[in-house]
Amino acid sequence: MWSKKGDWLECVIPSFWEGRTIESLLKEVWCASKKLAHQLRMEKGIKLNGKEASWQTPLKEKDRLQLHLYKPEPSIIIPEYRELSVLWEDEHLLIINKGAGIDIHPSEPSQIGTLANAVAFYLQSQGILTKVRHIHRLDRDTSGTILFAKHTLAGATLDRMLEKRLIKRTYVALVHGILKNKSGTISAPIGRDRHHPTRRRVSKTGAKAVTHYRVLHTFPDEQTSLVELSLDTGRTHQIRVHMSYIGHPLVGDVLYGGKDTFHRQALHAVKLSFLHPFTNEMISCIAHVDDFPVDIARFYMDPP
Repeated sequence: MWSKKGDWLECVIPSFWEGRTIESLLKEVWCASKKLAHQLRMEKGIKLNGKEASWQTPLKEKDRLQLHLYKPEPSIIIPEYRELSVLWEDEHLLIINKGAGIDIHPSEPSQIGTLANAVAFYLQSQGILTKVRHIHRLDRDTSGTILFAKHTLAGATLDRMLEKRLIKRTYVALVHGILKNKSGTISAPIGRDRHHPTRRRVSKTGAKAVTHYRVLHTFPDEQTSLVELSLDTGRTHQIRVHMSYIGHPLVGDVLYGGKDTFHRQALHAVKLSFLHPFTNEMISCIAHVDDFPVDIARFYMDPP
């Protein structure tokens, strides 16, 4: 259906897009920004069957739609080789199982050693010189699934899907204590803690934050619980703040009241699921982890 040809990406139109126009695909299906659509129009970055065509032309099954999406872009990210754990990828996106102890992106142009540096190198090895676009973030000491877009259009589409909560992110955490309720929802706004440079806290003036949880297993001897969590919002440190707020801080999370019985906060982004916007297939990735206080593999053996 999709194939990379130099700086161009070609799509053989499937039956479910027959009758749509180029413009409706761009704006309604892929949520391209006005700026990107204008750029593609001005630079003649879209062709139909190898020729320029009106964006109002109804598409037919097996038509070949070409988009100039791999145009080299300037980037401050320094490419650096690092072995990556790739969970899934195609011409549009890349899903990585991030290890703990690595930042997502540099805080200054000269910084190396981040996941973005490694992804930049990985993409360049495929002849892709676009910017590194992470769709969501994980804390430095949180492990697990993270999604990258390989081109501008994929970035815009996935950003919009994240805003609409069409990308489901599932986490597991080992927390202190035995929760009274086996499942529940924490709805408490989160803002900055004025007494600490990096810490967040529940605050009436903070941004809306909603976390859903369910208990997977309890360990009475250690007085800990393994909890599965999903988010309706993506605030900084959201899970850590919310679990601490209800009296069950994460094991190892000393910033939010956890005991230092583990060398990092016991939080892992175990699963990422969404409907692929360019192929209509369901993507569901499970990220296993060796660096965790308990074995979570028995709860997540294989993707559904």
